[in-house]
Amino acid sequence: MVLMMKIYTKSGDEGRTSLFDGTRVSKENLRVEAYGCVDELNAYIGVISTFDLSTREKESLQKISKLLFSIGTDLATPDEKKLPKDFNRINEKDVAFLENLIDDVNEKLPELQNFILPGGCFESAFTHIARTVCRRAERRVVELKQKERINHHIIAFLNRLSDFLFVFARYLNLLKGIEDNIWKRDD
Repeated sequence: MVLMMKIYTKSGDEGRTSLFDGTRVSKENLRVEAYGCVDELNAYIGVISTFDLSTREKESLQKISKLLFSIGTDLATPDEKKLPKDFNRINEKDVAFLENLIDDVNEKLPELQNFILPGGCFESAFTHIARTVCRRAERRVVELKQKERINHHIIAFLNRLSDFLFVFARYLNLLKGIEDNIWKRDD
Protein backbone atom coordinates (compact mmCIF):
# COMPACT_ATOMS: atom_id res chain seq x y z
CA MET A 1 0.00 0.00 0.00
CA VAL A 2 1.30 3.44 -0.98
CA LEU A 3 0.72 6.22 1.50
CA MET A 4 0.18 9.59 -0.05
CA MET A 5 1.24 12.77 1.68
CA LYS A 6 -1.58 15.28 1.92
CA ILE A 7 -0.83 18.49 0.06
CA TYR A 8 -2.80 20.56 2.55
CA THR A 9 -1.71 20.94 6.15
CA LYS A 10 -4.11 23.67 7.28
CA SER A 11 -1.19 25.21 9.18
CA GLY A 12 -1.36 28.34 7.03
CA ASP A 13 -5.07 28.96 7.48
CA GLU A 14 -4.42 31.79 9.93
CA GLY A 15 -2.03 33.62 7.58
CA ARG A 16 1.24 32.21 8.87
CA THR A 17 3.81 30.00 7.19
CA SER A 18 7.04 28.22 8.08
CA LEU A 19 10.45 29.21 6.86
CA PHE A 20 12.89 26.45 5.96
CA ASP A 21 14.23 26.33 9.53
CA GLY A 22 10.71 25.94 10.97
CA THR A 23 10.32 29.53 12.14
CA ARG A 24 6.68 30.64 11.80
CA VAL A 25 6.12 34.05 10.21
CA SER A 26 3.26 36.02 8.71
CA LYS A 27 2.65 35.30 5.03
CA GLU A 28 3.09 39.02 4.42
CA ASN A 29 6.63 38.89 5.83
CA LEU A 30 9.14 40.55 3.50
CA ARG A 31 11.25 37.38 3.33
CA VAL A 32 8.18 35.38 2.25
CA GLU A 33 7.33 38.08 -0.31
CA ALA A 34 10.88 37.95 -1.71
CA TYR A 35 11.01 34.19 -2.19
CA GLY A 36 7.39 34.22 -3.37
CA CYS A 37 8.35 36.60 -6.20
CA VAL A 38 11.25 34.30 -7.08
CA ASP A 39 8.83 31.36 -7.12
CA GLU A 40 6.49 33.30 -9.44
CA LEU A 41 9.43 34.10 -11.71
CA ASN A 42 10.37 30.43 -11.78
CA ALA A 43 6.86 29.56 -12.94
CA TYR A 44 7.26 32.01 -15.84
CA ILE A 45 10.61 30.44 -16.72
CA GLY A 46 8.79 27.10 -16.78
CA VAL A 47 6.33 28.42 -19.36
CA ILE A 48 9.15 29.90 -21.47
CA SER A 49 10.87 26.50 -21.45
CA THR A 50 7.81 25.03 -23.20
CA PHE A 51 8.36 27.26 -26.25
CA ASP A 52 9.77 25.78 -29.47
CA LEU A 53 13.45 26.16 -28.56
CA SER A 54 16.68 24.32 -29.18
CA THR A 55 17.78 21.61 -26.76
CA ARG A 56 20.61 23.88 -25.58
CA GLU A 57 18.19 26.75 -24.87
CA LYS A 58 15.83 24.44 -22.97
CA GLU A 59 18.76 23.10 -20.93
CA SER A 60 19.83 26.66 -20.07
CA LEU A 61 16.31 27.50 -18.93
CA GLN A 62 16.20 24.29 -16.87
CA LYS A 63 19.44 25.32 -15.17
CA ILE A 64 18.04 28.80 -14.50
CA SER A 65 14.94 27.20 -12.97
CA LYS A 66 17.06 25.04 -10.65
CA LEU A 67 19.12 28.08 -9.63
CA LEU A 68 15.95 30.04 -8.88
CA PHE A 69 14.77 27.17 -6.69
CA SER A 70 18.08 27.39 -4.83
CA ILE A 71 17.56 31.13 -4.39
CA GLY A 72 14.12 30.44 -2.93
CA THR A 73 15.58 27.95 -0.46
CA ASP A 74 18.34 30.39 0.47
CA LEU A 75 15.87 33.23 1.02
CA ALA A 76 13.59 30.96 3.08
CA THR A 77 16.47 30.19 5.45
CA PRO A 78 17.41 33.27 7.50
CA ASP A 79 20.19 31.42 9.35
CA GLU A 80 22.58 30.15 6.67
CA LYS A 81 23.93 27.58 9.16
CA LYS A 82 20.57 25.82 8.88
CA LEU A 83 20.86 25.25 5.12
CA PRO A 84 21.33 21.61 4.12
CA LYS A 85 25.00 20.60 4.37
CA ASP A 86 25.28 19.83 0.64
CA PHE A 87 23.38 22.97 -0.42
CA ASN A 88 25.08 25.04 -3.13
CA ARG A 89 24.31 28.71 -2.67
CA ILE A 90 24.18 31.04 -5.66
CA ASN A 91 27.68 32.37 -6.31
CA GLU A 92 29.76 34.33 -8.81
CA LYS A 93 29.97 31.25 -11.07
CA ASP A 94 26.20 31.30 -11.47
CA VAL A 95 26.25 35.01 -12.29
CA ALA A 96 28.97 34.31 -14.89
CA PHE A 97 26.78 31.56 -16.38
CA LEU A 98 24.10 34.18 -17.06
CA GLU A 99 26.64 36.65 -18.43
CA ASN A 100 27.82 34.00 -20.89
CA LEU A 101 24.22 33.31 -21.94
CA ILE A 102 23.64 37.04 -22.46
CA ASP A 103 26.79 37.34 -24.56
CA ASP A 104 25.90 34.27 -26.65
CA VAL A 105 22.40 35.54 -27.42
CA ASN A 106 23.37 39.18 -27.82
CA GLU A 107 25.96 38.44 -30.51
CA LYS A 108 23.15 37.03 -32.70
CA LEU A 109 21.09 40.22 -32.42
CA PRO A 110 21.31 43.47 -34.35
CA GLU A 111 22.89 46.27 -32.34
CA LEU A 112 20.40 48.01 -30.09
CA GLN A 113 20.35 51.75 -30.68
CA ASN A 114 16.90 52.66 -29.36
CA PHE A 115 14.52 51.76 -26.60
CA ILE A 116 12.18 48.99 -27.69
CA LEU A 117 8.63 48.20 -26.72
CA PRO A 118 7.68 44.75 -25.46
CA GLY A 119 5.81 42.70 -28.01
CA GLY A 120 6.36 41.12 -31.35
CA CYS A 121 5.56 37.43 -31.17
CA PHE A 122 3.73 35.89 -28.23
CA GLU A 123 6.90 34.19 -26.95
CA SER A 124 8.79 37.48 -26.88
CA ALA A 125 5.96 39.37 -25.20
CA PHE A 126 5.65 36.62 -22.57
CA THR A 127 9.40 36.73 -21.93
CA HIS A 128 9.11 40.48 -21.34
CA ILE A 129 6.49 39.74 -18.68
CA ALA A 130 8.96 37.34 -17.03
CA ARG A 131 11.59 40.11 -17.19
CA THR A 132 9.32 42.49 -15.27
CA VAL A 133 8.54 39.81 -12.68
CA CYS A 134 12.30 39.29 -12.34
CA ARG A 135 12.77 43.01 -11.69
CA ARG A 136 10.06 42.90 -9.01
CA ALA A 137 11.75 39.92 -7.36
CA GLU A 138 15.02 41.84 -7.45
CA ARG A 139 13.39 44.87 -5.78
CA ARG A 140 11.95 42.69 -3.00
CA VAL A 141 15.31 41.02 -2.40
CA VAL A 142 17.06 44.42 -2.30
CA GLU A 143 14.48 45.60 0.24
CA LEU A 144 15.06 42.44 2.31
CA LYS A 145 18.84 42.98 2.17
CA GLN A 146 18.37 46.43 3.68
CA LYS A 147 16.78 44.81 6.74
CA GLU A 148 18.37 41.38 7.01
CA ARG A 149 21.50 39.55 5.97
CA ILE A 150 21.20 37.60 2.71
CA ASN A 151 23.50 36.02 0.15
CA HIS A 152 24.69 39.06 -1.81
CA HIS A 153 25.08 37.04 -5.03
CA ILE A 154 21.30 36.69 -5.27
CA ILE A 155 20.81 40.33 -6.27
CA ALA A 156 23.52 40.14 -8.95
CA PHE A 157 21.98 36.92 -10.28
CA LEU A 158 18.49 38.44 -10.54
CA ASN A 159 19.91 41.57 -12.15
CA ARG A 160 21.68 39.49 -14.83
CA LEU A 161 18.64 37.28 -15.27
CA SER A 162 16.47 40.27 -16.17
CA ASP A 163 19.14 41.32 -18.69
CA PHE A 164 19.13 37.80 -20.13
CA LEU A 165 15.33 37.81 -20.41
CA PHE A 166 15.51 41.14 -22.28
CA VAL A 167 17.97 39.87 -24.90
CA PHE A 168 16.19 36.51 -25.07
CA ALA A 169 12.88 38.29 -25.82
CA ARG A 170 14.60 40.12 -28.67
CA TYR A 171 16.09 36.83 -29.86
CA LEU A 172 12.69 35.12 -29.89
CA ASN A 173 11.40 37.88 -32.19
CA LEU A 174 14.47 37.46 -34.39
CA LEU A 175 13.75 33.73 -34.73
CA LYS A 176 10.24 34.59 -35.96
CA GLY A 177 11.52 37.26 -38.36
CA ILE A 178 9.97 40.11 -36.36
CA GLU A 179 11.92 43.35 -35.98
CA ASP A 180 12.24 45.16 -32.68
CA ASN A 181 9.37 47.57 -32.07
CA ILE A 182 11.26 50.84 -31.63
CA TRP A 183 9.90 53.32 -29.10
CA LYS A 184 9.43 56.79 -30.49
CA ARG A 185 7.75 59.56 -28.60
CA ASP A 186 4.84 60.81 -30.61
CA ASP A 187 4.82 64.60 -30.62
